[in-house]
Amino acid sequence: MSKASMFLNTLTPKFYVALTGTSSLISGLILIFEWWYFRKYGTSFIEQVSLNHISPWLGGGSEGGSETGNGNGNSSSNNSQLSLECKVWRNPLSLFRNAEYNRFAKLSNKEPLTYYDMNLSAQDHQTFFTCEADTGKPEYEIMQKAWRERDPEARIRAAHEAIEKNSECATALILLAEEEAPTIVEVEKLLRQALKVAESNYRKSQQYQHQSPTQEALHRRDTNVLIYIRRRLAMCARKLGKLKEATKMMRDLIKEFPLMNVFNIHENLIEALLEMQAYADVQAVLAKYDGKER
Repeated sequence: MSKASMFLNTLTPKFYVALTGTSSLISGLILIFEWWYFRKYGTSFIEQVSLNHISPWLGGGSEGGSETGNGNGNSSSNNSQLSLECKVWRNPLSLFRNAEYNRFAKLSNKEPLTYYDMNLSAQDHQTFFTCEADTGKPEYEIMQKAWRERDPEARIRAAHEAIEKNSECATALILLAEEEAPTIVEVEKLLRQALKVAESNYRKSQQYQHQSPTQEALHRRDTNVLIYIRRRLAMCARKLGKLKEATKMMRDLIKEFPLMNVFNIHENLIEALLEMQAYADVQAVLAKYDGKER
């Protein structure tokens, strides 16, 4: 204690000024990063870290604590059973939100998606379907808010509002296909409607992509929308039993956009090939992409 008090007594006012300034600087940097993250992804970075990393770690540490009675033992086993049922899946867009996820939830009374899944999906939507060129376009400004909205009903209402302003808003049609269409057939119908719009937008923006950074961002967004729709249509074909058509669509997509690995089209192709029992083709795809995701 004496050494500690001696150390504190030797500190000068300059030290406290420097300490206060450093703390303020770090706090300011954290605040700026938090603001940037919220603008980009529509959610708090600190909140995500707390929910997805710190809370599970703290919760997991208390499970083995006191199991003095049967009540505590049962509670612990229930918690571990619930944690086993929670599976984090990096590709949350594999199934359609309403036609498959919600139907499963109603039948099983279980949530098929964790909060982490939903957040990944929301981040992907905001990254792929929004850009700087949306400013000043009412339908796309509405969709920017829709992708950040957590309430499914509010997102669907916003998509309908965007379509009222512009019936050819491809991203609004995507949202309705994902979250409102009750069956895969209805999903496919909406996506085919969106595909016509997306192809037209892609061709237009391709001509002007080199004129300015805004045009380049617009073309990048239109490319994302086009790839996403075609990928989802291929998955519709697979779910409707048209496996050969589905694999052809996926192969064509990979051939046309070989650098767009972010959409994990090859994973969907592998799933379809496995369903067809085309194991040699599966091995070829695995050999091609092995190491690219590391």
